[in-house]
Amino acid sequence: MPELITSRKNEIIKHAARLSSSSEYRREQGLFLVEGARLCCDAAKSGVKILHLFFTEQAQEKYIDYLNVIQPVSEQINEVEPHVAALLTETKTTQGIFCICKMSECAQGLDHMELSRHYLALENIQDPANLGAVLRTAEALGVGGVVLAGSCCDVYSPKVLRASMGAVFRLPFFIANDMAASVKHLKERGFVTLAAVPDEEAIKITELSFQRPTVIAVGNEGSGLTEEAIAACSQSVTIPMPGRVESLNASASAAILMWEMMRTKSGGGSNES
Repeated sequence: MPELITSRKNEIIKHAARLSSSSEYRREQGLFLVEGARLCCDAAKSGVKILHLFFTEQAQEKYIDYLNVIQPVSEQINEVEPHVAALLTETKTTQGIFCICKMSECAQGLDHMELSRHYLALENIQDPANLGAVLRTAEALGVGGVVLAGSCCDVYSPKVLRASMGAVFRLPFFIANDMAASVKHLKERGFVTLAAVPDEEAIKITELSFQRPTVIAVGNEGSGLTEEAIAACSQSVTIPMPGRVESLNASASAAILMWEMMRTKSGGGSNES
């Protein structure tokens, strides 16, 4: 029977709470906290290393099927009282299941990007919901991975994890300090690099064929890509919008761009630049 934790001052509970609230602490520890029955179960099924599982008595009664998947792969297990679980949650109504997990090795350098795949690159994305939605869509569409360049928000934040619906556990992502320098490096490796811009003069994304390995760069929610990143790319592309709206949400733009990139294997124009 797992030992019951009754105090919010318990050291492992304070450690878990800090992992939930601090991106700096997550990076320092190489760990992150996952909340929710389905998400914790997804982590277990995806091969994420689970160091510690916490659950309430109510969760054990309601989500036993999920716990039966999580418990066998958890190194340590504790039951916690509801008031202790409340310290760990970032949601209004918690399901009472939490896991401390080890960060994946899928955060790699650009040289690990396969020349047989298409990728998305994000520069300075700040909204966790946007980032999570982009990662979820990228996995769904079969994109090779996502480059996180500049000052993107923490991929292991609770909001990103929830919005990604587990994509963070499986989708390769590549960390880069500078988008322009990354684009230049990827061009040297043989990738076609496209800058997504809200400019009617740019090439319409629907006119390209994506016959060569391609990276599409999408910028910050408010200011878009930096001028340096745009200049470094092979060419600029835009989403044709006959309506009066001038621009789209970053996750919506990324979804359309990725859809076009992944569905168009032949025909149309060329991205041979």
